[in-house]
Amino acid sequence: MNKEVFKAKANLVIDEVSVKIDELKLKKESVKDDLKIKYEDMIKDLEVKKVDLKHKYNDMANATDEKWDEVKKTFSSAADSFKEALSKISSLF
Repeated sequence: MNKEVFKAKANLVIDEVSVKIDELKLKKESVKDDLKIKYEDMIKDLEVKKVDLKHKYNDMANATDEKWDEVKKTFSSAADSFKEALSKISSLF
């Protein structure tokens, strides 16, 4: 996959991350009272991961050819980390 295609897909991932976080915030009221604090903490963690993902995207967007594979892997790893955290918070429902 070439750089421009990967960057476009990565940008879509960031957009999806934002949508997922917004959806989770709306669902907060449906979480049982005893889980609300944990849920809110998990959302905060997702927001931190989103910021990290944006930084990784910026690094990737500005990467030289020599660094491309490295920053691409770093971004993919950060996206996977977000997906894992999202899976954990989804298990509360």
